[in-house]
Amino acid sequence: MSLRGLERNIGRRMRARRGIAAAIGCEGVGLHSGMTARMRFVPAEPGSGILFHRTDVGVIIPARHDYVIQTRLCTMIGDPARPDATVSTIEHVMAAVAGLGIDDLLVEIDGPEVPILDGSAGEFAFLLRCAGIVETDGPTRAIEILRPVRVADGLASAELHPSNSDDFGFPMALAIDFPDAAIGRQAISLDLDDEIFCSELARARTFTRAADIEAAREAGLARGGNLANAIVVDGERVLNQEGLRWEDEFVRHKLLDVVGDLALAGAPIVGRFLGARTGHRLNNFLLRTLFADQANYRMINLAPAPALAAVA
Repeated sequence: MSLRGLERNIGRRMRARRGIAAAIGCEGVGLHSGMTARMRFVPAEPGSGILFHRTDVGVIIPARHDYVIQTRLCTMIGDPARPDATVSTIEHVMAAVAGLGIDDLLVEIDGPEVPILDGSAGEFAFLLRCAGIVETDGPTRAIEILRPVRVADGLASAELHPSNSDDFGFPMALAIDFPDAAIGRQAISLDLDDEIFCSELARARTFTRAADIEAAREAGLARGGNLANAIVVDGERVLNQEGLRWEDEFVRHKLLDVVGDLALAGAPIVGRFLGARTGHRLNNFLLRTLFADQANYRMINLAPAPALAAVA
């Protein structure tokens, strides 16, 4: 094994807790609400996890699966005691956080929806890296899958399986099938780490079918959507003038959503993910099913890696 390979293998088997070094922010329009929001990523105390702070109403909401209150076309979290305190379309931020291995972060936002920016997680990942990703004190906890957990709804399914190796990477595989010829059947499999996330998933954009836009707007959704922040397909055509970033950008984005939704487990998952036609609702149901039975998982510590000189 090369030195580079040894570094990556050790880093994935043993990892220190991570946060960010400095605050950084952005401003943009919400995909569904059409409202402008200002958002900041702020360093958080080690052990605090990922928290969303609605600064306009003074409420902090943990980014956890049991705080998810709505999953139609996005993932929304909320405070059960405060109906006015919700944050929607968090999945791309959560994907960036999980993809970069960040354990503790405060996300300040002055409105009910995360800015969509370009429709991917790429700009959020860029901001977090600009803020500086740093190792912090305290153990990194992880969720080890002990036995298969599967949920399904018709042809859609989502599964977690025990890892088939001693490596603490996160192998993921997903297949989708849409009637539009521009999408059709697509599949992807990868072993998630921060480098793979940034190069293969982060910039994959959200998408919609032209036929579904009017119905979404009549339901009060997609008010901020346009060709600058979403791919729009109509049959065999992609309506965005610049085209696609990858030929299979659609399945890459769906897997990006899985990464963000599973980040609501509250800790990295040590196991494997398999999915077919899954969406936000089923992804959340998978986590609820996982945690419903203690025999499905156990919590483990990921200790910081030793110096390479000590291993050579």
